[in-house]
Amino acid sequence: MTTGNVTGEIGKEPIFAARLTPHRSLSPTGFVLVMLALVSCSFTAGLAFWMMGAWPVVGFFGLDILLVQLAFRMNYRAARASEDVVVFPDRLMVRRTSPSGRATEFSLNPYWARLELDRHPEIGVTGVNLTSHGRRYPIAGFLGPHERESFALALSAALARARAYPA
Repeated sequence: MTTGNVTGEIGKEPIFAARLTPHRSLSPTGFVLVMLALVSCSFTAGLAFWMMGAWPVVGFFGLDILLVQLAFRMNYRAARASEDVVVFPDRLMVRRTSPSGRATEFSLNPYWARLELDRHPEIGVTGVNLTSHGRRYPIAGFLGPHERESFALALSAALARARAYPA
Protein backbone atom coordinates (compact mmCIF):
# COMPACT_ATOMS: atom_id res chain seq x y z
CA MET A 1 0.00 0.00 0.00
CA THR A 2 1.37 3.38 -0.94
CA THR A 3 -0.20 6.68 -0.18
CA GLY A 4 0.25 9.82 -2.15
CA ASN A 5 -1.36 13.00 -3.30
CA VAL A 6 -3.68 12.56 -6.26
CA THR A 7 -5.61 15.46 -7.66
CA GLY A 8 -9.08 15.04 -9.03
CA GLU A 9 -11.12 18.01 -10.08
CA ILE A 10 -9.48 21.42 -10.22
CA GLY A 11 -9.22 22.90 -6.74
CA LYS A 12 -10.27 19.71 -4.94
CA GLU A 13 -7.40 18.03 -3.20
CA PRO A 14 -8.02 14.54 -1.89
CA ILE A 15 -8.27 13.88 1.81
CA PHE A 16 -6.78 10.42 1.36
CA ALA A 17 -5.22 8.54 -1.54
CA ALA A 18 -3.80 5.02 -1.52
CA ARG A 19 -2.62 2.67 -4.23
CA LEU A 20 -2.93 -0.97 -3.21
CA THR A 21 -0.78 -3.52 -5.01
CA PRO A 22 -0.14 -7.21 -4.37
CA HIS A 23 3.12 -7.96 -2.61
CA ARG A 24 5.62 -10.28 -4.26
CA SER A 25 8.55 -11.34 -2.11
CA LEU A 26 10.64 -12.85 -4.92
CA SER A 27 12.47 -10.27 -6.99
CA PRO A 28 13.25 -10.85 -10.68
CA THR A 29 16.87 -11.59 -9.72
CA GLY A 30 15.67 -14.10 -7.14
CA PHE A 31 13.46 -15.70 -9.78
CA VAL A 32 16.47 -16.17 -12.09
CA LEU A 33 18.46 -17.72 -9.24
CA VAL A 34 15.61 -20.10 -8.33
CA MET A 35 15.23 -21.15 -11.96
CA LEU A 36 19.00 -21.66 -12.35
CA ALA A 37 19.05 -23.84 -9.23
CA LEU A 38 16.07 -25.84 -10.49
CA VAL A 39 17.60 -26.28 -13.95
CA SER A 40 20.96 -27.39 -12.52
CA CYS A 41 19.33 -29.91 -10.15
CA SER A 42 17.08 -31.23 -12.90
CA PHE A 43 19.97 -31.45 -15.34
CA THR A 44 22.13 -33.35 -12.83
CA ALA A 45 19.34 -35.78 -11.93
CA GLY A 46 18.32 -36.12 -15.59
CA LEU A 47 21.89 -36.92 -16.59
CA ALA A 48 22.03 -39.63 -13.92
CA PHE A 49 18.78 -41.17 -15.19
CA TRP A 50 20.01 -40.94 -18.79
CA MET A 51 23.18 -42.86 -17.87
CA MET A 52 21.08 -45.56 -16.19
CA GLY A 53 19.09 -45.96 -19.38
CA ALA A 54 15.92 -44.28 -18.14
CA TRP A 55 16.12 -41.52 -20.76
CA PRO A 56 12.33 -40.76 -20.80
CA VAL A 57 12.66 -39.33 -17.29
CA VAL A 58 14.70 -36.41 -18.72
CA GLY A 59 11.59 -35.18 -20.54
CA PHE A 60 9.64 -35.08 -17.29
CA PHE A 61 12.37 -32.98 -15.67
CA GLY A 62 12.07 -30.57 -18.58
CA LEU A 63 8.29 -30.52 -18.17
CA ASP A 64 8.70 -29.71 -14.46
CA ILE A 65 10.92 -26.73 -15.29
CA LEU A 66 8.42 -25.50 -17.86
CA LEU A 67 5.49 -25.78 -15.42
CA VAL A 68 7.35 -23.98 -12.62
CA GLN A 69 8.33 -21.19 -15.01
CA LEU A 70 4.74 -20.90 -16.23
CA ALA A 71 3.44 -20.72 -12.64
CA PHE A 72 5.88 -17.91 -11.83
CA ARG A 73 4.88 -16.00 -14.97
CA MET A 74 1.21 -16.25 -13.99
CA ASN A 75 2.07 -15.06 -10.48
CA TYR A 76 4.05 -12.07 -11.74
CA ARG A 77 1.25 -11.21 -14.17
CA ALA A 78 -1.28 -11.23 -11.31
CA ALA A 79 0.98 -8.80 -9.44
CA ARG A 80 0.20 -6.11 -12.03
CA ALA A 81 -3.27 -5.66 -10.51
CA SER A 82 -3.91 -2.60 -8.38
CA GLU A 83 -6.60 -0.64 -6.57
CA ASP A 84 -6.59 3.12 -6.14
CA VAL A 85 -8.74 4.42 -3.29
CA VAL A 86 -9.17 8.20 -3.18
CA VAL A 87 -11.35 10.13 -0.75
CA PHE A 88 -12.41 13.64 -1.74
CA PRO A 89 -14.71 15.81 0.42
CA ASP A 90 -17.64 14.98 -1.87
CA ARG A 91 -16.89 11.43 -3.07
CA LEU A 92 -15.02 8.21 -2.47
CA MET A 93 -13.53 6.80 -5.65
CA VAL A 94 -12.22 3.25 -6.11
CA ARG A 95 -10.44 2.34 -9.33
CA ARG A 96 -9.46 -1.29 -9.92
CA THR A 97 -6.96 -2.22 -12.58
CA SER A 98 -6.79 -5.87 -13.63
CA PRO A 99 -3.50 -7.56 -14.56
CA SER A 100 -4.41 -7.08 -18.23
CA GLY A 101 -4.72 -3.30 -17.70
CA ARG A 102 -8.52 -3.12 -17.83
CA ALA A 103 -9.77 -0.55 -15.32
CA THR A 104 -13.12 -0.37 -13.57
CA GLU A 105 -14.15 2.47 -11.33
CA PHE A 106 -16.94 3.26 -8.93
CA SER A 107 -17.70 6.26 -6.75
CA LEU A 108 -19.64 6.53 -3.51
CA ASN A 109 -20.81 9.43 -1.41
CA PRO A 110 -18.51 9.44 1.65
CA TYR A 111 -21.43 10.47 3.85
CA TRP A 112 -23.31 7.26 3.03
CA ALA A 113 -20.35 4.92 2.61
CA ARG A 114 -19.60 2.64 5.53
CA LEU A 115 -16.56 0.49 6.11
CA GLU A 116 -17.20 -3.09 7.24
CA LEU A 117 -14.47 -5.46 8.35
CA ASP A 118 -14.68 -9.23 8.34
CA ARG A 119 -12.64 -10.58 11.26
CA HIS A 120 -11.39 -14.00 12.25
CA PRO A 121 -10.36 -14.43 15.91
CA GLU A 122 -7.00 -16.02 15.08
CA ILE A 123 -6.11 -14.45 11.73
CA GLY A 124 -7.38 -10.89 12.12
CA VAL A 125 -9.04 -8.86 9.38
CA THR A 126 -9.98 -11.19 6.53
CA GLY A 127 -12.02 -8.75 4.46
CA VAL A 128 -12.60 -5.03 3.95
CA ASN A 129 -15.89 -3.95 2.41
CA LEU A 130 -17.42 -0.62 1.51
CA THR A 131 -21.20 -0.56 1.80
CA SER A 132 -23.64 2.03 0.56
CA HIS A 133 -27.37 1.85 -0.13
CA GLY A 134 -27.49 -1.91 0.37
CA ARG A 135 -24.60 -2.68 -1.97
CA ARG A 136 -21.34 -4.19 -0.83
CA TYR A 137 -18.00 -3.53 -2.50
CA PRO A 138 -15.04 -5.68 -1.39
CA ILE A 139 -11.68 -3.88 -1.52
CA ALA A 140 -8.07 -4.62 -0.54
CA GLY A 141 -8.51 -8.32 -1.24
CA PHE A 142 -4.86 -9.03 -1.91
CA LEU A 143 -3.50 -7.41 1.25
CA GLY A 144 -2.48 -9.38 4.32
CA PRO A 145 -4.50 -9.20 7.57
CA HIS A 146 -2.25 -6.58 9.21
CA GLU A 147 -2.09 -4.48 6.05
CA ARG A 148 -5.89 -4.65 5.76
CA GLU A 149 -6.28 -3.45 9.33
CA SER A 150 -3.87 -0.56 8.82
CA PHE A 151 -5.57 0.41 5.55
CA ALA A 152 -9.03 0.18 7.13
CA LEU A 153 -8.01 2.48 10.01
CA ALA A 154 -6.60 5.07 7.61
CA LEU A 155 -9.63 4.88 5.29
CA SER A 156 -12.04 5.10 8.22
CA ALA A 157 -10.31 8.25 9.48
CA ALA A 158 -10.43 9.75 5.98
CA LEU A 159 -14.15 9.01 5.65
CA ALA A 160 -14.75 10.69 9.02
CA ARG A 161 -12.86 13.78 7.82
CA ALA A 162 -14.85 13.81 4.56
CA ARG A 163 -18.13 13.67 6.50
CA ALA A 164 -16.98 16.66 8.57
CA TYR A 165 -16.57 18.86 5.49
CA PRO A 166 -19.41 21.31 4.87
CA ALA A 167 -21.64 20.40 1.93
